[in-house]
Amino acid sequence: MLLFMRNLFQLGRRTSLRVSSFASSYSENPSYPFAGASGVLSSTSLSHNSFIARPLVWFASFFLVFRFPFVSKASPQSFIDDISFDSLRSLLQNGHWGDPKMASIFTSALAPIWVCKVLGKLKENPKLALRFFKWARSQIGFRHTTESYCILAHILFGGRFYLDARGILRELILLNRTLPGYDLFDMLYSARNDCSPGFGVFDCLFSVLVELGMLEEAGQCFWKMKKFMVLPKVRSCNELLHRLSKAGKRESSMKFFKNMVEAGLSPTVFTYNIMIGYLSKTGDLETARNFFEEMKQKGLDPDRVTYNSLIDGHGKAGLLHEAVNIFEEMKCVGCEPDVITYNSLINCFCKFERIPQAFAYLHEMKKRELKPNVITYSTLIDAFCKAGNMTRAFALANDILEAGLSLNTVTYTTLLDGLCENGKMKEAEELYRAMLEAGVDLNIKTYTALVHGYAMAEMPEKARDILNEMKKKNIKLDLLLYGTIIWGLCKQNKIEEAEAVIHELKDCGLTSNSYTYTTLMDAYFKVGNTTEALNLFQEMQERGIEATIVTFGVLIDGLCKKGLIQQAVSYFGDMTSFGLQPNVMIYTALIDGLCKNNCLEEARKLFNEMLNKKMSPDKIIYTALIDGNLKHKNPQEALCLKMKMVEMGMELDLLTYTSLISGCCDCGLLQEAKSLLDEMLAKNIIPDEVLCIHLLRKYYELGNTTDALALQDDMIKRSLISGPFNVTAFSIHT
Repeated sequence: MLLFMRNLFQLGRRTSLRVSSFASSYSENPSYPFAGASGVLSSTSLSHNSFIARPLVWFASFFLVFRFPFVSKASPQSFIDDISFDSLRSLLQNGHWGDPKMASIFTSALAPIWVCKVLGKLKENPKLALRFFKWARSQIGFRHTTESYCILAHILFGGRFYLDARGILRELILLNRTLPGYDLFDMLYSARNDCSPGFGVFDCLFSVLVELGMLEEAGQCFWKMKKFMVLPKVRSCNELLHRLSKAGKRESSMKFFKNMVEAGLSPTVFTYNIMIGYLSKTGDLETARNFFEEMKQKGLDPDRVTYNSLIDGHGKAGLLHEAVNIFEEMKCVGCEPDVITYNSLINCFCKFERIPQAFAYLHEMKKRELKPNVITYSTLIDAFCKAGNMTRAFALANDILEAGLSLNTVTYTTLLDGLCENGKMKEAEELYRAMLEAGVDLNIKTYTALVHGYAMAEMPEKARDILNEMKKKNIKLDLLLYGTIIWGLCKQNKIEEAEAVIHELKDCGLTSNSYTYTTLMDAYFKVGNTTEALNLFQEMQERGIEATIVTFGVLIDGLCKKGLIQQAVSYFGDMTSFGLQPNVMIYTALIDGLCKNNCLEEARKLFNEMLNKKMSPDKIIYTALIDGNLKHKNPQEALCLKMKMVEMGMELDLLTYTSLISGCCDCGLLQEAKSLLDEMLAKNIIPDEVLCIHLLRKYYELGNTTDALALQDDMIKRSLISGPFNVTAFSIHT
């Protein structure tokens, strides 16, 4: 052993002083593709005159002597003299695997070096080299070095045995998981002169690192590849970008894209689609649009995927006008929309209660001979369920069956949830039984919908029955279901019981999340305990639980309802410090609160701010502004807002009509009020008796007795009021 070490280091001294990937120190501090990467090991060309003189080989072999000792029957020098590597190659080619000369390779401490040398001699026969590699691995006491893996990878790739080469590199990486990506590159680069030269193998190394999820190591490898001008294929870079985006690593993906371009690689449409798709999903629409414009400037034609990502991103952010403009551009440039395109549009318009426009896109896709799928119909069914129109929802479910499609668990659950939300628990139970009979695969969301329905209907016994059924089926309750139970208890003002459920949740190993905290916050606001609600918000921050958009919605809405407008405005301003941008829901809560608290001017400013951000205000905002303007005796502005709602395809509901009719009455606009009443009746929206009496009272107050009596008779015939009343005894509050 001592003789071997002395000879080995003597060989090292005789070689010229070169710095290898293993022997060099950290002398550079370059900019890596990813944040957090440190300096790299420098790498220079190694001598190809003497195999043993290579620092990489003797360094690896030095450790192998201690880790994997061999019994040596002959001195290393006599072994070199006695065996010709060409003769070994000849033995292998002739199938003489059992020859004593073959076995004698592994009797030396230098066996790893001799194996590498034999592999080099077999570079013209990749299949035989692979067979020898596997055979050597089966020899007792022998393990391959990194060098032998790298040499074989080069040989296999040079011989176009790409899958085998990939497998060898994968095995090498898994054996060296702790090594940085730049070291793996150095090993492979150092071995290139012992076999068929080629650079495709480096792309293979890079792509295997990505495939194994070693994203930081892949970034380090890319930096070395860039330095030595052996760049990976754009396709491989795209895969890394995709993985980074999927992992939510925004800064890393942006930086890697920049490094790709700086290295001279030309991003493809697919590259841009990855970036645009990720940025659109995360709401960074401005940057997504910048990439969109950049790709067009570079002469790349955006494809269907590009447009679909932008349409979906803008639509979900409430920028419906922008989404439609992108859709129109898509058609103008000859890029044909597909089912996904229309599904995105339908989903976005349904989300913001624009069901007529959503249906218009359904008809348009049919005209283009595109077949709506279950997702298309399920989206519309969900919209009708949320609008309380269960008749239309079930009609669409029948359309699914007539189209030859099957209702899936999502569709069934949507219908079940719709029935529960609308208080139709008897029908919900019938549907639930039908689902069981049909063998529908019930999931946790199905049970949650039922529990939620029973909680709304204040039927705790039924809810417990469902929970017991779940336990029998070994279905574990998740945070959402616990949150639903907490919500149901909070709805009944059973705050202490809700807190007990939170303790039970913790006992089950679950951690309260933003949903459970937000639900409890909402309950405290509703029972008037604002202090406890704000304490919960503070507790969330102390425990590191991220406040969501919904959390701020509950917070702002709760404060507004208690008349604490300044605090609500303050929390609205704090949202950006939490990394959140106000959405339509937040604006709705604050604008509604401002209007109800007589702050119309501030509400208008927020409304205009929404429009400037290309956001689409919802029905609640318009109704709040209509009500606010009418209370400030601005009926014309209120009626203009009503016309905008109609133009945008919004369906006016009972609350909107009630605000309009009541406000017009208070402003003395009886003709407009009467027209609005006729309009809502034509839409089969039935006003309550209080509103009808309020209108009649105004007619009497203004001396229009004849018209009042005629209107009263008409109302009685329509069963809007039960009979003649002393109209002066009634008043209305909106």
